Amino acid sequence: MRRRLQAACAAALLAWSLAGCSTLGPKPKPSPVVASAPAPPPAEPEAAPPPPPKPRLIPRKAPAPVSCVPKNFPRAPRYPDSDAALKNAAGAADRYQLMAAGRLLRMQRLAALERALEACR
Repeated sequence: MRRRLQAACAAALLAWSLAGCSTLGPKPKPSPVVASAPAPPPAEPEAAPPPPPKPRLIPRKAPAPVSCVPKNFPRAPRYPDSDAALKNAAGAADRYQLMAAGRLLRMQRLAALERALEACR
């Protein structure tokens, strides 16, 4: 039993010595303290810069629509071939003359509109 106790003590002593070796080692030399001027006070933290200003959006006015039709352009004429005029016509020949006159007026009006629109193109 004595041998076991000696073996246990030897094992404990060996473990303790190995643990102590890891803490031993060369210690760094302390740096010499040089008497100098007192250290400056710590710098104050800089204030955060202000956030960038939000861009001002200036509302733009939409351009005024440009009319292609001149202001002095005449209004549409009263066409002679209206439904009421055709119903009240005396005969087929009268209705034919009303429709022919209406067609001539419409062709003149269309030609004038095409000239006005050609300036816009």
